[in-house]
Amino acid sequence: MDERIHEERRKIDEVNAEILRLISKRGEITAQIGLLQTALGLPHYDPERENQMLIALVEANRGPLSDEAIKQLFKEIFRASLDMEECQDQHKMLYSRKVKPEDTRVYAGPAVFGKAPLLIAGPCSIESEEQMMEVAGFLSGHGVQVLRGGAYKPRTSPYAFQGLGKAALLLGRLAADRYHMAFVTEVMDTRDVGLVAEYADILQVGARSMQNFALLREVGQAGRPVLLKRGMSATVEEWFYAAEYVLAAGNAQVILAERGIRTYEKWTRNTLDLSAVALAKQETHLPVVVDVTHAAGRIDLLAPLARAALAAGADAVHVEVHPNPRVALSDNQQQMDFVQFEAFMARLTDLFPMNEVPAVQKD
Repeated sequence: MDERIHEERRKIDEVNAEILRLISKRGEITAQIGLLQTALGLPHYDPERENQMLIALVEANRGPLSDEAIKQLFKEIFRASLDMEECQDQHKMLYSRKVKPEDTRVYAGPAVFGKAPLLIAGPCSIESEEQMMEVAGFLSGHGVQVLRGGAYKPRTSPYAFQGLGKAALLLGRLAADRYHMAFVTEVMDTRDVGLVAEYADILQVGARSMQNFALLREVGQAGRPVLLKRGMSATVEEWFYAAEYVLAAGNAQVILAERGIRTYEKWTRNTLDLSAVALAKQETHLPVVVDVTHAAGRIDLLAPLARAALAAGADAVHVEVHPNPRVALSDNQQQMDFVQFEAFMARLTDLFPMNEVPAVQKD
């Protein structure tokens, strides 16, 4: 090859090295700006600033590259810088294993999330004292340590059963205490957080409330563990960021809950995203629950989905159980009766060894 070509290529190599040095220097400055923006609570992306830089670069361009080529090149540099800033932020997120490599254990009554596989079970809605005592006694007899039950129910129709409110909280607490169980129930409104925290061991933030940021901050200050359900159309990143709101408010006792996401599939209520479970266990130190009831909406799929969830690394499985689902006031098609629950457990005995059954508290 002609020596003149070699000489020009050497010049290109020198220019490449200089460009790399300057881009690296630019990256260091960008990183410092990003740290300041994070400390001040400012957004990292400033479209006005980016536009000003592009205008200045085009005005300074004397060729041979076109103005459009210059803009495209620098847009890529800007994008890479923004990605670097966001990556730095993620490494400092409280949910991240890079911040806390060891697993977090969450303590609620007799239950410890993150130690051995747990079951959360109970009716969709708390309907009466008789119902709650019957279901709590039955579940406790099968080693279930966490009793669920809705006091405030977010319903698609404003005319559907909305829950018994404070009366339900009293019944849930009474049943959990009698059978030595932890009680988890959903809180929907910032105004109810204090009241619900008086009765519940765990505050649930439902799928519809996952990005209610005021509520996330409020439960973060309530002094109770928080079960955070993934939104029906939320990305994994959005789910993690929602957890960050609670953690940043000072509450380290956060449990992530995957409950299926909305897709075009019609044969199940939602589509269970097991990859999200594996990602959550890999990227965060928080315990992960899988709500197979809301994922499937079908009793015949609960056992295989529960096995798959635990195989993917889940710390607990969430199911709905009712003494008589046919007369349940909400979601009666997806709740198991006692016979169905026993059949469900029979398929999972190797994964959920029978715990010691606690003594019933006497009145």
